[in-house]
Amino acid sequence: MPITAEILPFPASQIDRRREAVAYAPPAVRTPAPLTIAALEYIESRGGGQGRFQTPMADVHIVRSFQTIMPIHNMYRPSLCVVLKGQKEILFGETKLYYAEMECLVVNVALPASGRMLDATPESPYIGVMIDFDVAMLREVLQQLPKPPTPNAGSGPCVFVGKVDGTLADCILRLVRMAQIPDAVPVLYPAAMRELYYWLLTGPYGGEVAKLALPETQAERVARALHYLREHYQEPLRVEQLAEVAMMSASSFHQHFKAMTSMTPVQYQKQLRLLEARRLMVSDNANVSEAAYQVGYESVSQFSREYTRSFGVAPKRDVMNFKAMLAAGMR
Repeated sequence: MPITAEILPFPASQIDRRREAVAYAPPAVRTPAPLTIAALEYIESRGGGQGRFQTPMADVHIVRSFQTIMPIHNMYRPSLCVVLKGQKEILFGETKLYYAEMECLVVNVALPASGRMLDATPESPYIGVMIDFDVAMLREVLQQLPKPPTPNAGSGPCVFVGKVDGTLADCILRLVRMAQIPDAVPVLYPAAMRELYYWLLTGPYGGEVAKLALPETQAERVARALHYLREHYQEPLRVEQLAEVAMMSASSFHQHFKAMTSMTPVQYQKQLRLLEARRLMVSDNANVSEAAYQVGYESVSQFSREYTRSFGVAPKRDVMNFKAMLAAGMR
């Protein structure tokens, strides 16, 4: 299975359903100071700078960037992504999204996408918090609710956005502050994550969050097929087989798959292959031919064409750019 992003996942916020770019309008409400201060204190306690900062909690990460960078293609885990300062843009399939200060994005399934921070500078950096989901714990919390949320009917994009305020913001603040007290993590972190899931499930977007945890929803069935595809991405694609895994007809599966991911199964598989090929070239120093064959391509020239078309630059040049970005401090 391709390894999900280890460097600056770029979530999002406002779905442009017309498939057209829209002008960004900064929100009127500014970031609450305590949450931003807590994130900055943790960053400075780890030497400052920019990049992705791991916390003592395996699923919680803090990000800061001083610069606007080129779009980065990554695989996004099911997660909650919160912007504390700045704004970002993401593209998955044919859909472009925007999000900004004190907005959150929830990703319900593993999703290949490309994103970038907008207008980040040393004077006005991007700052964000990313929290990966433990689906098993989320399901446990859902089962304990006296009135579980009702998932919205039908299939839609496997992401949604909303504001972060009130009890949800307070919970995230406690998680960020906990990062400064490693001894407290084993005792307090599980309870804090259960609280986070509670506020998400009982909030205005509870029906969307529940799709991730409830069995036998259309979203959960498609998620099964996505997992199977990630495990077998190197093999020739058979949509009929994926439909069987999802327990759907081929036509129904294709419809729900496209609605959730804004991609066809073939496009999704292609992104998996290309992202894994990049990882092999960046992390394992594989050459272009080795990477192409390892991810399932029979033709190196076809691989190079599709890589360039998808990432906007040839494989060798892209790997050089990526390594230079890492060397510049984007950890």
